[in-house]
Amino acid sequence: MATVGGGAKPSTCVFCEIARSSASTTLLHEDERVVAFQDIKPAAFRHYLVIPVEHISTVNDLKRRPEDFSLVSHMYDVGRTLLRRDAPQSTRYRFGFHQPPLNSVNHLHLHCLALPFTPRAYTDGKA
Repeated sequence: MATVGGGAKPSTCVFCEIARSSASTTLLHEDERVVAFQDIKPAAFRHYLVIPVEHISTVNDLKRRPEDFSLVSHMYDVGRTLLRRDAPQSTRYRFGFHQPPLNSVNHLHLHCLALPFTPRAYTDGKA
């Protein structure tokens, strides 16, 4: 697996394990460039992550190159397609990346959300 940005791929990158299908995560989408799965702490009615198979550490490692634009466009298209399939009643979607140092996993991931947002107290099992 190739690595972009930040030197060598971390040996314990959980998203790399998911992309290689070596984790127990259920994939909602898989192709040669990206995989998609549910966020483990959903913040909305539907909350998916789309990640590149190739390890790219953060959005800061993306450049203004056609291949990076193509990858991000593909990530967006996959997320939008999944949300339209799984939440057709939702009329509002949100998509976004975390900016370092606010990224929780050091592997590029696009958050894809079908609103409404879910209060954290409910997602953590607290009421």
